[in-house]
Amino acid sequence: WPAGGAERRKEIRICCRLDGLSLKEQGAFAEFLTYVDEGGEPDVALYVHWTAKDKSGARSGRRMVFSEVRTGKNGDGPALDVEARELLRSTYLRPLRDAERALAAGRGSRLSEILKSTRQVTDIGADYDPAANPAPNVADLSVLGIGDYSSALVAEHQGIRQARETLNETYLRPLSFAGDDLEGQISVGRQGDRDARLRQLLERLELELRRSTAPELPANRGLGSNNLLFMACELLLLGSEAVGLPLLLIEEPEAHLHPQRQLRLMQFLAEKSGGSGANGEHEIQIILTTHSPNLASAIPLDSLVLIHGGKGFTLARGHTELSPDDYRFLQRFLDVTKANLFFARGVMIVEGDAENILLPTLARLIGMDLSAHGVSIVNVGGVGLRRFARIFQRKDAEVDGPIKVPVACITDMDVMPDCAPGIVGKTEPFPALNQRRWRMKSDFAAGELETRREAIRAKASGQFVETFVSDEWTLEYDLARHGLAEDVWIAATLARQDDKINEPDKAENIFRVVRAAKAEFKAKQAACGNAEELASHVYSLFTNSPKASKPIAAQYLSEILEWKVARG
Repeated sequence: WPAGGAERRKEIRICCRLDGLSLKEQGAFAEFLTYVDEGGEPDVALYVHWTAKDKSGARSGRRMVFSEVRTGKNGDGPALDVEARELLRSTYLRPLRDAERALAAGRGSRLSEILKSTRQVTDIGADYDPAANPAPNVADLSVLGIGDYSSALVAEHQGIRQARETLNETYLRPLSFAGDDLEGQISVGRQGDRDARLRQLLERLELELRRSTAPELPANRGLGSNNLLFMACELLLLGSEAVGLPLLLIEEPEAHLHPQRQLRLMQFLAEKSGGSGANGEHEIQIILTTHSPNLASAIPLDSLVLIHGGKGFTLARGHTELSPDDYRFLQRFLDVTKANLFFARGVMIVEGDAENILLPTLARLIGMDLSAHGVSIVNVGGVGLRRFARIFQRKDAEVDGPIKVPVACITDMDVMPDCAPGIVGKTEPFPALNQRRWRMKSDFAAGELETRREAIRAKASGQFVETFVSDEWTLEYDLARHGLAEDVWIAATLARQDDKINEPDKAENIFRVVRAAKAEFKAKQAACGNAEELASHVYSLFTNSPKASKPIAAQYLSEILEWKVARG
């Protein structure tokens, strides 16, 4: 269905381009290739256009869908024949797959299909010759040869032979017509040509996990471990196929895997897709879909494709506003917590633990619960805010379209009022402007503060990314400056006393601390001449010894505000 549309679409088109083809692959698809010239370097590519059209009539009770696969850059090349399409077949592992059933013995089992397609099973060893004398050496036989030899040994076993003779002489012969004797033959039950007998033999095999320390005992592994075993088998098949497209499609590989195993899986898949060629294996291309931040954080950023609004947005170099240095930075610092941004409906990027704790509370108290709206908060610390924001900015948004995920970057103005330096521990005479990192309002001429604000905002704004700069100085100062001075003072005081409050042997009565904090605040409020001075004294609790922890104070402030709102 089209987004926001009322009628169902009648046609689906999917186009993909395969390049980097080897000479062998170019030969296999020679008549379907398109010659391209990009950047002055001629090359060839295989374009595949799949089209499905719904031809069902309004009055027809049957649904008729016709599909076509054509080649050429615009889909106007020759249609792919059956042989060429077979070479493009890929392996697809669906989510919530039943790995245990696929690896169990049975007719048409996936394990038998995989083993039958591997060179080690089909090409190594000789077939069994019943007329050979002396008896063959088992080590020289193929898998099928061992199966045929085993069948012959079973058939000639004394017990089987006696049972066969008794069956024929005692029961079948009296039931036979003259000249048409009935005779039974007991065998393992495999018949047909060579391929059929090999298939029947392999269908009797099963694969299960065992502990290396006790291989004779069942491992009793869970669904996740069996899924890994299943994936390993599929990779065995893909890596050993001499022809065809070595493409593995995995949907939600994180199913039934705990986080550490997920990371191990990603490391393994990265190695297998790296084209090492070890043990005669061929290079494998792997495409997977995931809802796991754990997996997303382990994949190189330029290998990710973000799906949003029915469109795919590659994050490869040259397609985003990220610089090469940004990619290197994000590869180091894009951990599992920050990778939540790939799955959010909205993102808030903040620069500290206090914002990470406090903003969800403030949003919930004003009726805008972030989790209810699918908004994730990403705490990037003191650096990297703009780098993370540029993940969502497209290099050519007019062609690709923008990523319509609203991103809010929240940062401090970092300019203190003129009264603050002495209050927060800065001693006079103050260093020259170019010799200190902190700034106060008198350092700026008229209009320069707003220019500074716009410059900060412009560094990480554009498309669906917007930067919000604090009104004054920092989060804590701004809250104190605009109506929450007493609450921030109490929270900071509690943070200073946190060890005494929470350690049993120092149990400090929290209500006594709050009462004392309120009294201290009232005295400080009476002594201050204006709101800037009062807010600066509140903020000094975070800068002067003993310093209050901002994250701990944020937690206390969240509890204070929730309690006050609950009381009305």
